[in-house]
Amino acid sequence: MENYILEARNLTKHFPVTKGLIFMKQIGAIKAVDGIDFAISRGETFGLVGESGCGKTTTSKLILLLESITSGNILFEGHDIGKMSDLEQKRYRSQVQAVFQDPYSSLSPRMKVGSIIAEPVIVNTEFSRLEIKEKISAVLDVVGLQPDHAERYPHEFSGGQRQRIAVARALALNPKLILLDEPVSALDVSIRAQIMNLLKDIQDQFGLTYLLIAHDLAVVKHMSNRIGVMYLGKLVETASSEELHRDPLHPYTQALLSAALPSHPDDRRDGIILSGEVPSPLNIPSGCRFHTRCPVAEKVCLEEVPLLMETSSGHKVACHVPFS
Repeated sequence: MENYILEARNLTKHFPVTKGLIFMKQIGAIKAVDGIDFAISRGETFGLVGESGCGKTTTSKLILLLESITSGNILFEGHDIGKMSDLEQKRYRSQVQAVFQDPYSSLSPRMKVGSIIAEPVIVNTEFSRLEIKEKISAVLDVVGLQPDHAERYPHEFSGGQRQRIAVARALALNPKLILLDEPVSALDVSIRAQIMNLLKDIQDQFGLTYLLIAHDLAVVKHMSNRIGVMYLGKLVETASSEELHRDPLHPYTQALLSAALPSHPDDRRDGIILSGEVPSPLNIPSGCRFHTRCPVAEKVCLEEVPLLMETSSGHKVACHVPFS
């Protein structure tokens, strides 16, 4: 059995849509995440990509226990997080940390950097003041900042430095898994590579596992070992990063890659223009959810939901066309 640190099994999150003020009646559900399966091995980076509204961030919130699961399971080191006791959940929260998109809003402007980093340590451990101070200095050093930066406020730092502080806070509890939710999208282009390389160096140094959520395929390719592509709450393709970029099988993945900037200015790429808008998760199309925008849709795509089938070397795709 493979050594997975995190597994999602038929993971589902539906948000009920109600009508009425006093006698509320459910008239539907927004299917934000609708039965997805994936597993993340220890020490790897699993990238989750897709357009806004596809369910990536909802998936991260379910893992962070910020949203309740409608159905399905999330297993951390083989244990179902939905069945954990309060004490076990507290331990789980300390082992799974997050770095969010916007370093300007994820750090409290009223707290000094040292207090921001120390807060999770104080809540989750019984360290002495000296031990906490040493921990703050240690994690600041890891992310390339100075110990005296602990006495400053977030507004005294640049965007890249603030994201380094957010990374330091995530490292403070020695986590096993870090969720990276668009960790560089709010930063200047010149700073993005620095933060991505820092994250990779930290991963190698501490043996961390990352779940990277992003819409920028260049970022995901640079950082990820494996990639999952989401569309309207479903995983439509998963493969190693190299194989997905070399041989994308799903028409949606092909369109995403064609829209991404090439790695070299001389690279030629056929553009794929998708027609229409992403359907509402409140009114999901029958059959394949992508058929309303798919350039190669067939009759079966309108009628039957494609299953995520394995083709070769662990490459999986939910599409009727590759198997027809």
